[in-house]
Amino acid sequence: MSDLKQLFENNARWADAIKQEDPEFFEKLARQQAPEYLWIGCSDARVPANEIVGMLPGDLFVHRNVANVVLHTDLNCLSVIQYAVDVLKVKHILVTGHYGCGGVRSAMRDTQFGLIDGWLRTIRDLYYEQREHLAQFGNEEERVDRLCELNVIQQVANVSHTTIVQNAWHRGQALSVHGCIYGIKDGLWKNLNVTVSGLEQVPPQYRLRPLGEV
Repeated sequence: MSDLKQLFENNARWADAIKQEDPEFFEKLARQQAPEYLWIGCSDARVPANEIVGMLPGDLFVHRNVANVVLHTDLNCLSVIQYAVDVLKVKHILVTGHYGCGGVRSAMRDTQFGLIDGWLRTIRDLYYEQREHLAQFGNEEERVDRLCELNVIQQVANVSHTTIVQNAWHRGQALSVHGCIYGIKDGLWKNLNVTVSGLEQVPPQYRLRPLGEV
């Protein structure tokens, strides 16, 4: 427990600072959770979701995994999306990658890392599909950063293809899926301008009718 002493002390100072600024903050926070945003980001410790966009606890619903991947077989991620969309009624899903992502870099190499290799397989596939485009970039860092952007764009599509998001649109629910990327070197959060806000923006082969409609 002594190894965690510094963390507990940090927490006490943080909680005290928040209460000094707003004595009722934690009481209000405990009563409800009503965020308008779901953040799907990378597990990288250098990418703190709330701090990046200047939001306090309660403002941002967060899911993180290695390389901000959205798989249609990942019940953890899909459960987060379903709860955020159907229960919390978020209005925006922020798929956020970051430049220099270690997971993306690993997917570009032939080195084995273990179980994570299976998780990164879809990024490896994307790397192969985009190999000619990526070859135009002058060095590895530029190729990694471009693949980080392409990965975000792919994950935006994956989110938009879920029945969870499409059923929200069928109900007339206001919901947009955005692709963004964070620069660890400069701290800036960038819009990749790949927002999807309705079924008409989804390729026809991925559009699904409402459940029960023949």
